Amino acid sequence: MTTSALELRAGPLRLALRPDLGGCIAGLWRDGLPVLRSVEPGDLQAARPSGCYPLVPYSNRLGYRRFRWLGKDYTTAANFDEGNPHSVHGVAWQRPWQVLASSETAAELQYAHEPDAHWPFAFTVRQRFALDAGALTVHLQFDNRAPHPAPVGLGWHPYFPKRQRSRLHVELSERWESDASGLPTRRVPQPGGIDGDVAHLAFDHCFEGWRGAARIRDEKLSLRLTSSLGFLVVYTPATKDIFCVEPVSHVSNAIHMADPLAHGLRSVAAGDSTEAWMKLEVGPV
Repeated sequence: MTTSALELRAGPLRLALRPDLGGCIAGLWRDGLPVLRSVEPGDLQAARPSGCYPLVPYSNRLGYRRFRWLGKDYTTAANFDEGNPHSVHGVAWQRPWQVLASSETAAELQYAHEPDAHWPFAFTVRQRFALDAGALTVHLQFDNRAPHPAPVGLGWHPYFPKRQRSRLHVELSERWESDASGLPTRRVPQPGGIDGDVAHLAFDHCFEGWRGAARIRDEKLSLRLTSSLGFLVVYTPATKDIFCVEPVSHVSNAIHMADPLAHGLRSVAAGDSTEAWMKLEVGPV
């Protein structure tokens, strides 16, 4: 059973969810001002233009829609822009989620996946939202229902409004350079992390060595993003009015690397679980 929308409220914060559209956040507002890219839930048509959606069971690109795991070859189906050679962001963001519980300030959603052309292993994932007057906390719990260990990546894809004085500060140590199709090619130092006006940044990269909070400030809001996840994807397109700061568990396309687990991918045994959380603290400037 799905529902078209849920709304949570706490103090000045209002959170709108669309469980039926990939368990996504349609919008998050503080006193009516968008904190994330925000769409009234009744107007949202898909997860991709939402404020945030979950990345399960992998983040970013899975190269050329194929992979090898435990000595066996698998394929995934196209699920992104026409002509993109990779599958992107997993499957959960494009599937309806079930509402398990909801209240004024909390909600729990679930998606149960059966093997299909997009992902060959069965799993169940729960996403819990908790809102208070100063923060949104989101938690994912992934349960492997496949009869063998499965490769697992978790994360979220938040979109932030790019305002006139939007500024990003993050302590990071390394950046993955990418080829023209977006697959990582080599790891290079990122001296000083990221500290600058978003309008002057030009990133579409996965970063390692994330420490502390990612801090976002503009003329209206001050945000602190923290997570249990140690990698961060930062996307700052010059021609769009949004930017992305995405907590993720692994390097993009880690499953194709010589040692996927060394790059953050998780091997979850049959019947076992793995989890992640992120917290977005929201206040005035």
